[in-house]
Amino acid sequence: MAHLLGGENLSVAFATRTVLDGVSVGLEEGDRIGIVGRNGDGKSTLMRLLAGRQTADSGRVTVRGGVQVSYLDQTDVLDGDDTVGFAIVGEAADHEWASNPKIREIMGNLVGEVDWHANIHSLSGGQKRRVALAKLLIGDDDVIMLDEPTNHLDVEGVAWLAKHLKQRWRANEGAFVVVTHDRWFLDEVCTRTWEVHDGTIDPFDGGYAAYVLARAERDRMNSVVESKRVQLVKKELAWLRRGAPARTAKPKFRIEAANELIADVPEPRDTVALSKMATARLGKDVLDLENVSLSFGEGENMTEIFKNITLRLAPGERLGLVGVNGAGKTTLLKLLNGEIEPSSGKVKRGKTVKTAVLTQEVNELDDVLDMRVIEVIEREKRSFDVGGKEMSAGTLVEQLGFTKDKQWTMVKDLSGGERRRLQLLRLLVGEPNVLMLDEPTNDLDTDTLAAVEDVLDGWPGTLVVVSHDRYLLERVTDHQMALLGDGKLRGLPGGVDQYLELRQAGDTSAPGPASAGAAAAAGPTGPSEAEKRDARKVLNRLERQLGKNSAAAAKAQAKMTEHVGDYDALNELNAKLAKLASEREGLELEWLEASEVLE
Repeated sequence: MAHLLGGENLSVAFATRTVLDGVSVGLEEGDRIGIVGRNGDGKSTLMRLLAGRQTADSGRVTVRGGVQVSYLDQTDVLDGDDTVGFAIVGEAADHEWASNPKIREIMGNLVGEVDWHANIHSLSGGQKRRVALAKLLIGDDDVIMLDEPTNHLDVEGVAWLAKHLKQRWRANEGAFVVVTHDRWFLDEVCTRTWEVHDGTIDPFDGGYAAYVLARAERDRMNSVVESKRVQLVKKELAWLRRGAPARTAKPKFRIEAANELIADVPEPRDTVALSKMATARLGKDVLDLENVSLSFGEGENMTEIFKNITLRLAPGERLGLVGVNGAGKTTLLKLLNGEIEPSSGKVKRGKTVKTAVLTQEVNELDDVLDMRVIEVIEREKRSFDVGGKEMSAGTLVEQLGFTKDKQWTMVKDLSGGERRRLQLLRLLVGEPNVLMLDEPTNDLDTDTLAAVEDVLDGWPGTLVVVSHDRYLLERVTDHQMALLGDGKLRGLPGGVDQYLELRQAGDTSAPGPASAGAAAAAGPTGPSEAEKRDARKVLNRLERQLGKNSAAAAKAQAKMTEHVGDYDALNELNAKLAKLASEREGLELEWLEASEVLE
């Protein structure tokens, strides 16, 4: 694989804190890299350095001649006076870009509902973000760098972006680097993972699931398997191992290697025990919506959000809600919480119900900006019960990532992710028995998400989660329901995959911008016959290589029985087997990518 760009001995420091300390990384053609790490550890800084948007204090970034690099920043970089159309395609006439099926697909899936002639400054934050992403993706760059690209995308949009990136280049062409907290997305599109922490970068083969396994194995070898962080990793690994067949069947996730690590890890939660505790706290009745309809406006301007929907929440129920933007997910939470009344129908509320809602607004902390984190929590309560166990407020604060030093930080000095954690903490210490979370993953890194999920595992109440993060939904809820924009609430026995199938069946061709009829009328595109022929050739080559790899591994394993007690020989054979396993993983991933062309 040809080298595209790289960074050598990169160092960056802010004030007295070193973010990157002499790190060296490189991008080759075919690289699909996800960057993970705690908030503030330098993920975005590393990406800006590689994209040429920031200069390191020392070290250098080199780019191979002719290589084009594009970068999606988290900040708003579009000219507010430009129209949507000009921001994306410039002065190109409609017929010029509408004849390109790749551009039509990008437009339809990202900005199909956005007014083509509207000025950028009139758009919402989410619309601006999608316009910027569309502008980037229609280019023909060799390297794409995406900083939190799934922000403001719903479940369907995240699935489409994953598919687009997987099909954008052939297996050995192009490269992308992505920073995101969306673990499903990382696992779906990435073949390598860089963990940024403590000024260094640790590389791992595979996506998020493989990274979790490799990190647990690394920590085990360093004799720190009993630490709190490793226990969280092992617990999440256990869930991944027991989860959806589609995930665990991937070659990049080594089930055999995981078995020993998770043998002593219990199920993430005891559903029966939690249900009994929830019934004791809530009684038999929780929240019921019976034939509820909700409308806003009058006459021709009336908008009907819900049409005769019925929903019954049981004690200890864990419900995930997905749906298209504007379908009423947040509105449904407000109905359940009693913030709004239905136009018709009944809302029944159990006598012992105590609700709490984690909203998307961080201004809920405005009243405690001049207090310290631990003071905010202890003002609510000093101890509370989780899963039948007494837990102090300080313990919970530490469990959700606030170290002893951080607990004494003023709220006004916290980052966005830290404020989000504090919001959740305030809710939990109030001991509600019905907890509703509206997009709880905003601004949280993957380690913090794992910690939040661990707390929710032992929480004995009714849980309702609205999220575009399908990993979180599958992890903390037991079943899902969908709002499809038709005013109805539909059960999803098949989970998020069923939701995506329903959306595809109901809207098989996404419309393009209103000004471009040619784009809207375009049909779906797929690989050409020439691409399919190339894919068959690649599959045949890879299958031969996989056969040779298996034979070599079997030969090395056989030799190990002949050298029992010869530690030098065993070490050499172990190293050889590790190299063969790494090679096999790469071959299997190439095989999967090639096979997808023929599907």
